[in-house]
Amino acid sequence: MESVSQIQSFLTKSPVGKPKNNNLPWPFLLSIFYLIIILFLPATALITKSLSLGPSEFWRIATSPVALSAYNVTFVTALLAAAINGILGTLVAWVLVRYDFPLKKAIDALVDLPFALPTSVAGLVLATVYSEKGWIGQLFAPFGIKIAFTRLGVFVAMLFISLPFIVRTLQPVLQEIEIEVEEAAWSLGATESQTFWRVVLPPLIPPILTGISLGFARAVGEYGSVVIISSGIPFKDLIAPVLIFQRLEQYDYAGATVIGTFLLIVSLVLLLVINLLQQWGRRYAV
Repeated sequence: MESVSQIQSFLTKSPVGKPKNNNLPWPFLLSIFYLIIILFLPATALITKSLSLGPSEFWRIATSPVALSAYNVTFVTALLAAAINGILGTLVAWVLVRYDFPLKKAIDALVDLPFALPTSVAGLVLATVYSEKGWIGQLFAPFGIKIAFTRLGVFVAMLFISLPFIVRTLQPVLQEIEIEVEEAAWSLGATESQTFWRVVLPPLIPPILTGISLGFARAVGEYGSVVIISSGIPFKDLIAPVLIFQRLEQYDYAGATVIGTFLLIVSLVLLLVINLLQQWGRRYAV
């Protein structure tokens, strides 16, 4: 043992040992440079352009009745869609991991359809299926429920585009959970509900919250599918990204940047809250 400690001491003191390198590694520098170019500079340019109008004018545009209505439709609908997919997406991921059934691989690949399908095509398909004469829309039409070209259609579009984030985030975690752990809980007298709440669910809370945050962020920024399945009418189903595009069509660049900045700030705050909940979920899971 003394000889080993002497050798270790010699290597740490010897000039032949590995020299200290105080320079930052190139992967770190390249990553920071890439993040500055892709994320920081565009966000800074957007905020700087909007703040050039002055605080009073910025607040007037950001809190106009049309903008507030668009924020309501965007954030509330996106949060609701992400929460619903947090529940049903977990169920889908559970079925895909724990059960074997015909066409399982095809259905598993179908989950990625919103990733591969252009958003405009997705909006066209959803508007066709959920219209009053569509395959699904005609089932609700006799009850006076209209889906396409309403806020409900915006909700359906956000459900469609955010589902893969929850499923793909949960699948690797579910695959790592060994079924023997559940069987051990059953052998110790735990019921199925107790096993779910105390054994299965705790490690799933962080990935569920991660999938919800990713799905929410994707739904907030969605434009292509929503602009087709919604009517784009203010105070009805107009979302903030469509409002920004409408302002650009009217050559109101200042108004578009203000609404975009406000959308960015609120989105970052909501994502921060979700990340805090995710950290709490990690502590709870441990």
